[in-house]
Amino acid sequence: MKRDLYQEVTARIVAQMEAGVIPWSQDWKTGSAPVPMNAISNRPYSGINVLLFWLALEDGHGKPRYLTFNQAKACGGNVRKGEHGRKVYFFKPLIVKDKSSGEDKQIPMIREYTVFNVAQCDGLPEQVFHGEIVAPQNKDAREALADDFIRSTGADFREGVGKPCYIPSRDFVSMPPFEAFKSCPTFYSTAFHELIHWTGHKKRLDRDFSGRFGTQAYAAEELVAEMGAAFLNAEFGFNNEPSNAAYLAGWIKLLKDDSRAIVTAASKASKAAEFLRSRAIEAPASEEELAA
Repeated sequence: MKRDLYQEVTARIVAQMEAGVIPWSQDWKTGSAPVPMNAISNRPYSGINVLLFWLALEDGHGKPRYLTFNQAKACGGNVRKGEHGRKVYFFKPLIVKDKSSGEDKQIPMIREYTVFNVAQCDGLPEQVFHGEIVAPQNKDAREALADDFIRSTGADFREGVGKPCYIPSRDFVSMPPFEAFKSCPTFYSTAFHELIHWTGHKKRLDRDFSGRFGTQAYAAEELVAEMGAAFLNAEFGFNNEPSNAAYLAGWIKLLKDDSRAIVTAASKASKAAEFLRSRAIEAPASEEELAA
């Protein structure tokens, strides 16, 4: 019988959610951003792979750096005998001929690979084994780097004007003042959530789930915003704040109704986070930065 990888992934996520555990709403308590990445290329994993690695944090490995059996061997190391790897999923578009119309169409193709944590290997070069350590955040103080990131997105971000929300009709993000939040991570987690919503405007990523998910479009968009914010929190080293429990039942129903929904949402969340990052990269340097 052919395996349904989408169903397998969704079943893992739903099982955790039904147990009250939301993969992207963990308190890492590590002082470092657990962004899983390939230990050879140093490229971070994205989409559904991030969630699956976060589910596996209880394995006790201190470094979120992974590589395949062959990659470990190629760089002079080896995976220890008896170690078990983790699955990652690679997606690429596949062009096929539509039987009815005869025209080419694009469908997603999913492939599965097994990777191992660097702690499961021996003989790896230092540059492969060690990752960059991120300093702990001060929970009571603003983070200049995160503030710069928000400004560089170019979003109409209005702090101190009302409750946290994104208003599509007027295309701006509303946020209470920093002092109204219980901690620094809470403020930035909320800000990132609303900024992910901001990326979905038709002038930007034009994210519209009404055709795909119908009445569950709102739940799908909230799922994207939750995960996108979690991805950014991890990169900045902020603890992930607990998700709104009111959304949990809707998300479980969404995932059970459509086995590809979690993969779609995770992909859209990654693209939204990357869109914000690209704005930050393209932003011109300030006079202070140029003078440094």
